[in-house]
Parts: sequence; structure tokens; C-alpha cells
Amino acid sequence: MLNQTVIVGRLVRDPELQETENGHKLASITLAVPRSYKNANGEYDTDFISCVLWRGIAENTVEYCKKGDLLGVKGHIRTHIIEDDEEIRKKVMEVVADKVTFLSSKSKD
Repeated sequence: MLNQTVIVGRLVRDPELQETENGHKLASITLAVPRSYKNANGEYDTDFISCVLWRGIAENTVEYCKKGDLLGVKGHIRTHIIEDDEEIRKKVMEVVADKVTFLSSKSKD
């Protein structure tokens, strides 16, 4: 069996470095990835994909990337259940990055 994905998209917001209780660094980012086909209205829809970056990958991405930058992420898909304050359980799917490639910065136009 294989759980591997590669996505290319633009950062929706500036990444921020966080730290777990155990002292591990992480960053959660969202990539906007346009679909390769048009919808019924003749427009390209966009998927917003959540990614989790750990340790050095997180630190480098936070230091060198900002909203609008084009990134390539290679990683694996993880699902888990979270519970909100009202004890409602939700399934969350995200990409855990094994490698991030900085493809380009958004122009300052």
C-alpha cells in the first residue's frame, strides 16, 4: 500500500511557527490549488488543502515564504478525529509534509 501525495499551490496566508508541549516546532499552512478542469459555469474551482510541516521544514518555510508564494509539497495524507468545545467530533484530513520546495515568490504588483 502507498500513501504519498505531491501538490503544488499558493500559500493562502503567511505561515506561523508554533511549538508543541514537547518542544517540537510545527507550522500549519493551507495551499490554494486550482483544478485542471472547468466547472459547469466555465470557471476553474480551487481546492484549499491543509498541510502540516514539522521541525526544520516548518522553520525554513516560515522564514522564507509568505502569502501568495508558490510551493510544492511532497508528503502523506493523515486523517484524525478532533473534538470541539461542544464535544462534536469531526474527521480532519491533512497532508503531512516530508519535503517542501519553494517554487516562486508572488510578484509585488
